Amino acid sequence: MSLLNQINAPADLKQLPQTDLPKLAAEIRQLIIETCAKNGGHIAPSLGVVELTIALHKVFNSPEDKLIWDVGHQAYAHKIICGRRDSFNSLRTLDGISGFPKRCESEHDVWEVGHSSTSLSAATGYAVARDLAGRTNKVVAVIGDGSMTGGIAFEGLNHAGHLNRDLVVVLNDNEMSIAENVGAVSGFLSRTSSSEFIHKFKRETEQLIKHAKSDMGQGAIRLARKIENSFKGLFTPAMLFQAFGFEYIGPIDGHDLPLLLETMERVKKLDNAVLIHVITTKGKGYKPAEQNPSLFHGVGPFELETGKVLKGKGGAASYTAIFGNTLARLAEEDERVVAITAAMPDGTGLTNFAKQHPERFFDVGIAEQHGATFAAGLACEGKKPVFAVYSTFLQRAYDQVLHDVCIQNLPVVFALDRGGVVGNDGPTHHGVFDLSYLRHIPNMTLMAPKDENELQHMLKTAIDFNGPIALRYPRGNGYGVPLDQDLKPLTIGKAELLREGADGVLVALGSMVYPALDAAAELATEGLDLSVVNARFVKPLDAELLLQLVKRFGRLVTLEENALQGGFGTAVLELLEEQGLQAQVLRIGYPDQYIEQGEQHELRAMHGLDKEGIAKSARMFFKLP
Repeated sequence: MSLLNQINAPADLKQLPQTDLPKLAAEIRQLIIETCAKNGGHIAPSLGVVELTIALHKVFNSPEDKLIWDVGHQAYAHKIICGRRDSFNSLRTLDGISGFPKRCESEHDVWEVGHSSTSLSAATGYAVARDLAGRTNKVVAVIGDGSMTGGIAFEGLNHAGHLNRDLVVVLNDNEMSIAENVGAVSGFLSRTSSSEFIHKFKRETEQLIKHAKSDMGQGAIRLARKIENSFKGLFTPAMLFQAFGFEYIGPIDGHDLPLLLETMERVKKLDNAVLIHVITTKGKGYKPAEQNPSLFHGVGPFELETGKVLKGKGGAASYTAIFGNTLARLAEEDERVVAITAAMPDGTGLTNFAKQHPERFFDVGIAEQHGATFAAGLACEGKKPVFAVYSTFLQRAYDQVLHDVCIQNLPVVFALDRGGVVGNDGPTHHGVFDLSYLRHIPNMTLMAPKDENELQHMLKTAIDFNGPIALRYPRGNGYGVPLDQDLKPLTIGKAELLREGADGVLVALGSMVYPALDAAAELATEGLDLSVVNARFVKPLDAELLLQLVKRFGRLVTLEENALQGGFGTAVLELLEEQGLQAQVLRIGYPDQYIEQGEQHELRAMHGLDKEGIAKSARMFFKLP
């Protein structure tokens, strides 16, 4: 009989005897594995915290007690236990449940999150609000050690320790974030009390004095114990977290349910700031994920039996791969080129660069703010830093881009992967705001390629440019166009007229260029003859070409895979206002709302950003009979 079918809420879990919990953990793992094999998802991190999640819900009383998950890709078991077992097969699909905690989904999802390192600050806010209201519920934050490389985690840790409120922090230490952890903090966390040095010291000291009967011998025993405790403080994470004001417990085995339950019950009785250091295995219970936790951190559909990832249709290389190969090639030609990533070497295509140029590759951890300012420092000394980062994650470094890079007008290249909608990770990960938040910054140059070949040339353009510059490109495969062998810089601010038409113009940017061409071809068969422009640059605009087209047609359509507020279309309107020109402009992009999860093609179709949607809007705008 299935135990999982009896669990519709955390209260049901509390009714199970402790002896049944390992079987429940196995059933939860099986549901996660089967669902992710079909839908894709963050399988390895969620498999690693199944026992921990069971222990938390067995001991604490959600939703009265607040369980706050950092990043959120560890929360699949939490979702299953908290009433979403029957809908779990819709994970990360259009109109299905989110891959991350979501407040509108469940009262047990108290903190909505997709970016890392926020749990400690949020939990501190929850704890203070509780105390101000005179309540006594517990607040628990679960943070992966990869998230401890983010600066905001230490800001939260510092404040929480200073306040010393009733707060429990669970440090899920799996020695991984997305890729292998980097940095001094990660190295420090690995120095547990199980170190060979401490055990050897303890054994030898005990052997030396174990037969001592005198007062002197007993004093030596007491001294040895003090020295042992001192060594634990010097060489283990206890020192770090105790310095921040936390009571430190651990490290403990995160897959030992009796030990977890005993520890949680003990901690529940405390009323101060406590940190529990839990050691887990990422991908636990599914051999392919245990063997390759980086691949299975976030993975597409795969074969259940073998773990082999199922490839999508088409053989064209991805934009990410083309970027990585091109950057490695440009680094061969220019020794000043330096590559930076924020814990995403695989995701941003820099793995080969790291192998070919290890001395010029830097993974700064989940620390985008530091990454941007680090790049600025490199640029000050004559290097050509390229910060490869997902569009959604560069949002975290907005001030550093504005203040440290652009005010100083430094030649830093921001290579923004996943520009536009990214698919099933949903609103926390869509890169639909970068055109808006970068365009208005003085000294910034901003561009987007229409295909993978143009991406090559834009990267060359960026490397040669003597100022802040960003290029953004979409997630997924390119179009399979031929790749030029000779890379040439583009003329800054010059667009490309791809199709001449007599009735109007579609001005498209980046991923919207080919759909615009397809729509124009279809409309031509209906008697509407439209020009199509590949804008290439958002800043500076090709004012000469755009003004010429406006004067010729009196109206135009702008197309962008970005929020309409402050984006490319807005830039065109500003140009017309500055020139005192009157024209009809239709802007097509994403509305003033967060875009939900779904396949890329589904989301583009929903918002009129595919061939059919563009053609429909153009028919109405140009009043095709």
